[in-house]
Amino acid sequence: QLQLAESGGGLVQAGGSLRLSCAASGSIYGINALNWYRQAPGKQRELVASITNIGTTTYADSVKGRFTIARDNAKNTVYLQMTGLKIEDTAVYYCNFDAVTHSYIREQYWGQGTQVTVSS
Repeated sequence: QLQLAESGGGLVQAGGSLRLSCAASGSIYGINALNWYRQAPGKQRELVASITNIGTTTYADSVKGRFTIARDNAKNTVYLQMTGLKIEDTAVYYCNFDAVTHSYIREQYWGQGTQVTVSS
């Protein structure tokens, strides 16, 4: 089982930057990928960025060149560095661990969500 704790959201002006953090506690067998999702009001949750267990990163087209996902294995933490923020980036951001338990079962673990609001 894993528990995920997110931090770093807030209110920022357009063009500004924020860094989200997601720290994991608990024990699992392995990680397939670490992901950041977001959900804006009235919209479906969407995948923003992903980093696999071998370090391969992918990004949604809407954030390419502005957001960077990174992980610190020693701290069991995944980060999302967001720069050049736009009003349309306003959403609740969720971290997700796509993991394998000690029973070799694939499980999805979610953070509680952190609000990012970008103002004009």
